[in-house]
Amino acid sequence: MRSVRWVRTTFGIVAALILTAGIGFLLWPVSYFDGMLFLRDALNGIESRTITVNGYRVHYLVDGPENGPAVVLVHGLGGRAEDWRNLAPYLAKAGFHVFMPDLVGYGRSPRPANFSYSVRDEAEIVIGFMDALGLKRVDLGGWSMGGWIVQIVATETPARVSRLLLLDAAGLAARPDWDTRLFTPQTTQQLAQLEALLTPHPDAIPGFVSHDILRISRERGWVVSRAMASMLTGQDVTDNMLPQFKMPVLIAWGTEDRILPVDQAEKMHRLIPQSELDLFAGCGHLAPLECTGAMGPKVTAFLKR
Repeated sequence: MRSVRWVRTTFGIVAALILTAGIGFLLWPVSYFDGMLFLRDALNGIESRTITVNGYRVHYLVDGPENGPAVVLVHGLGGRAEDWRNLAPYLAKAGFHVFMPDLVGYGRSPRPANFSYSVRDEAEIVIGFMDALGLKRVDLGGWSMGGWIVQIVATETPARVSRLLLLDAAGLAARPDWDTRLFTPQTTQQLAQLEALLTPHPDAIPGFVSHDILRISRERGWVVSRAMASMLTGQDVTDNMLPQFKMPVLIAWGTEDRILPVDQAEKMHRLIPQSELDLFAGCGHLAPLECTGAMGPKVTAFLKR
């Protein structure tokens, strides 16, 4: 009788846990997806760390051999370190020591109310990050807003940048021809429009996932809005900076990028005489994530020269 009662109790507890987990998944699916992503990173040997930079606690990921050449990768607007999850392994396997910080305001870094979130102040965070880790000279890469940030870093500290990667990078004096408010979507329709801007063939987002994404956007969108407002002033555009670069520069771009059209890549290429331009057919603004099979070998080969 005791064994039967124990089985029933155990079954009830397990059933309750499964039910609770199922309800939690339906209510907060993004947290569950993140948990799976963090677990996958840990199982693949990618380390999650924090360090104090200019008074802020900055979270970052590290991959690759410690004695390898240092590569610092900077994510874009609304992004985070995990956005490099497909590209970083290419570099790590090639022997590079890859550092992927969460900029202040993003990912697992803090969102202080008194920070400007401008590209210039985020560039100071990247320089401070390198200082805090003792990285004297690095290969530096940035995607989207991160590409703008690394252009400023390369201008301010050119001797510390061996090679520069500009991946679907912002920075030029060009006004967007799309509604910038879509980066802080408030409705499922706006979220669908944003997805269509980001990728040529977006998958349909289940309703319960959309609901959670919109909840997060309402909670954290003020950071994105503040950063976007700063960028739209045009005060930190890089058109006049690019011709000054002396280091090798790779410009890699998706031909179907609707956020930053390919003509911006071509202009950057003209402004940086020693740059190399690689275009990836059929890829959109998320090329470093969605077209890594084509982009990864190109980036790796460029850094290994």
